[in-house]
Amino acid sequence: MNGETKISAVICAGGKGTRAGFSQNKLLKNVLGISVLERTLAAFSLPEIDEIVVAAAKDDFAKIQPICKKYGAKITEGGKTRFFSVYNALRAASGTIVLVHDGARPFVSSETIRECIRSVRDFQSGVCAVPATDTLACADEEGNVRSYPARAKTYRIQTPQGFYLSELLTAYNRAATDGKTDFTDDSSVYAAYVRAPKLCKGEEKNVKLTYAEDFQKAFSRVGIGVDTHAFGKNQNYILLGGVKIPAKSGLVAHSDGDVLAHAVCDALLSAAGLNDIGHYFPDTDEKWKNADSMQMLAAVLALVKERGFSPANLSVAVQAETPRLAPYISEIKQSLAAALSLPLSAVGVSAGTNEKLGYVGEGKGITVNAAVLLETL
Repeated sequence: MNGETKISAVICAGGKGTRAGFSQNKLLKNVLGISVLERTLAAFSLPEIDEIVVAAAKDDFAKIQPICKKYGAKITEGGKTRFFSVYNALRAASGTIVLVHDGARPFVSSETIRECIRSVRDFQSGVCAVPATDTLACADEEGNVRSYPARAKTYRIQTPQGFYLSELLTAYNRAATDGKTDFTDDSSVYAAYVRAPKLCKGEEKNVKLTYAEDFQKAFSRVGIGVDTHAFGKNQNYILLGGVKIPAKSGLVAHSDGDVLAHAVCDALLSAAGLNDIGHYFPDTDEKWKNADSMQMLAAVLALVKERGFSPANLSVAVQAETPRLAPYISEIKQSLAAALSLPLSAVGVSAGTNEKLGYVGEGKGITVNAAVLLETL
């Protein structure tokens, strides 16, 4: 307990994911290996927070209970709307201060949570918000604009929203008695029955995951791949990204030696949390002797998609003293874009020498660094 002030966090987790088009509670969807709900609970696992209460639909208890147990959170049954879910959770909370947070905001930082607590202690309330950057309009039911609020005075309200529990619960009791239960957040209930709430600093990354595209934007992974091959194969060309480039000798490898394709494969596999290229295409297996690396890339892409990811963009940097690659960059970009089903604008390829330094500078080999961004399908 924080001195004489116990702090409770109420997490709203009763949504069904209907607007996102999901068949289950969107908070149970994985975010980079863990569920949205777990990521949110982890954010509130701070020394300042003494108690976490999760409001969820009873049908989800079996799935949510193990997650809550991991973080010492207790579950209370949610209601038919957010108002009633929060109302139930407030009655189950025991803190002096309560922070109410949408479970679908998993990226809230500890700094924002602490700022919310400070605001409650200093001003009796703390409602996280960020200044509006777009022009706002009020319209009627037919879509006709009726007014334009002054942008300088408008904010986008977020959560957490902090209050003294006794005051917020009193406001909810009065709203329920009056039959006014269509409030969309806690600050508006507080404003209607207690006093004007105090805004505190929110953050842009504290987004609420509502629609399917929100999940696609939020759940991305970055992978890095590096590969090196030495010159010495008895042939007069090398392959980079499936493009044949004249050279004094080829690159030594068990496969066709496409060092660029191999680096991209490792970047994709790394981003998806899979094993490296050697695991799937071992150089001890004759099956992959002189194999087409672009076909290997296609197989890796299929593995990545099985994990629910798809490339969003690719950046490749080639270090080679020889041969001169500038005339082939455009063709390499086109080959990679086609292989990964990406627009050409989402593929970057650069090439440079190593200023005569090391094995690259001495013309003994080529090294490729690749970075890829994956998004959820």
